Amino acid sequence: MTAQIFDHTACELGEGPLWHPLHNELFWFDILGKTLHCRGGQTTKSWRFPEHVSAAGWVDENTLLVASETALLRFEMDTGNSEIVHSLEADNPITRSNDGRADPWGGFWIGTMGKNAEKDAGAIHRYFQGELRVLYPRITISNAICFSPERRYAYFADTAQSKIWRQTLGEKDGWPLGDAEVFLDFTNTDINPDGAVCDSEGYLWNAQWGSARLARCSPDGVFVGEVRLPTDNITCPSFGGPKLKTLFATSALQGLSNYHQRSQTDAGKTFVSNVDVSGQQEHQVLIV
Repeated sequence: MTAQIFDHTACELGEGPLWHPLHNELFWFDILGKTLHCRGGQTTKSWRFPEHVSAAGWVDENTLLVASETALLRFEMDTGNSEIVHSLEADNPITRSNDGRADPWGGFWIGTMGKNAEKDAGAIHRYFQGELRVLYPRITISNAICFSPERRYAYFADTAQSKIWRQTLGEKDGWPLGDAEVFLDFTNTDINPDGAVCDSEGYLWNAQWGSARLARCSPDGVFVGEVRLPTDNITCPSFGGPKLKTLFATSALQGLSNYHQRSQTDAGKTFVSNVDVSGQQEHQVLIV
């Protein structure tokens, strides 16, 4: 399968695609551009922030929970105004938010990382019922946060370690049970796991930085297929569109040499592909 261009906006570091089920629009970020973009029909809307922004969950028709460099923000789309819901490593000037996604219980998982990918500088947190708790410290590049459709597992990655982990979750409240286990190990390969999402069958779709593809893996970790893309640095997938059978993917100019930026003219754009399997509707975030 191959992909087409969904939006021509070239992001320095596209990330965090989110299909809003009430708006029927895709939201995504340019982290380094400090910008949130949105598109449903033919028009792209954008909002500029004073610091890095990277991921979001939907709260209601007009409100997103946006992860910024130093906070979780309640963002009102109609006015463009934000207010702080909870601080996020605000006392650590070297980190920023990166990958994140809402969980089935109304919580929000958000990963951080060093602005220069400093080793072990980041962490993965969960915001739930007004509390922000560190789940996994000493993460270098947080990625691949997503949830299985039967609400049993969370997934997450540290791209720098070339691994994706699977974490069993409590049925009642979604907090981790026991230790995470390695789900996919790309050590000693050229595969760099980036953002990911689970489809309705429990298969994991993983954007693989530097590989120009989204890879689909079965619940037991077997590679079963891919969507090829026209630029190397693919960052994160998201399901949306009619029947949730449209697969979006963000990408980045960052990390490409001058030669590859000239030869990969679609780098940084957001892509779309029609697939045979449906995704999951993104979960609603509950703000206390």
